[in-house]
Amino acid sequence: MSTWQDRVVVVTGASAGIGACLAEQIAAKGGKQVLLARRDKELSEVAGRCGEDALAVVADVTRREDLSRALEAAIERFGHVDVWVNNAGRGISRPVSELTDEDFDEMMLVNTKSVLWAMQTVLPHYRERGAGHIVNVSSLLGRLPLAPIRSAYSAAKHALNALSSSLRLELRDTDPGIHVSVVSPGVVATEFGLRARHGGYDSRGMPGAQSPEEVAEVIVDVIEHPRADAYTRPIYRDLVASYYAAEDLGARESLPPFGPPKG
Repeated sequence: MSTWQDRVVVVTGASAGIGACLAEQIAAKGGKQVLLARRDKELSEVAGRCGEDALAVVADVTRREDLSRALEAAIERFGHVDVWVNNAGRGISRPVSELTDEDFDEMMLVNTKSVLWAMQTVLPHYRERGAGHIVNVSSLLGRLPLAPIRSAYSAAKHALNALSSSLRLELRDTDPGIHVSVVSPGVVATEFGLRARHGGYDSRGMPGAQSPEEVAEVIVDVIEHPRADAYTRPIYRDLVASYYAAEDLGARESLPPFGPPKG
């Protein structure tokens, strides 16, 4: 695809944080955006900042029918979709020993099943066109056990990564023009922590937190240069590689950043 003016990008969770920053960066490049979120007022404000090539669709990603409606709206407005970014998600503050069925079900619904449904929704359109790109925003917690308090969120992101890889391999020979990418941020300075199930720390005050603008820049680069896997900082990839290269994961978990020392 030659120019951003040709691209139509769907962004879920677009009313704030990474999604809002991504929408604004796509607008700045001249791309067309279809912005999904549940909060009408906040979503409309983001769309307003993005200009006339932004379509706001109030939608709940945990409802299949809302995803279908959003795709229909995108095609009606712009004729097609090139990229679908699954960014919506929610965290949790509860260790494994205290998880309830409701905790786990919500984490899987919001962070995994909604993405599965979105991929299944847009895939027939991509197959008809012979091209398309799915970008799934995962998390470093989908690779590493850095925060036991985020237990079910981490599990949901692990599952998301597996689904993404499986779809990529499924399409490799039959639909080579369709790309599936995973982007894994670390801690991001948004309201994610405060909005977590059972509350939590304000992510904006955590040491080393990335700005949502920085994460959005990585997603834009993945859209421009499709690849299977991207971390939002090089150190994250190195950390994942060193963790899984360890002969004894338990021993590795006794060392920073998993365990002591902390002072």
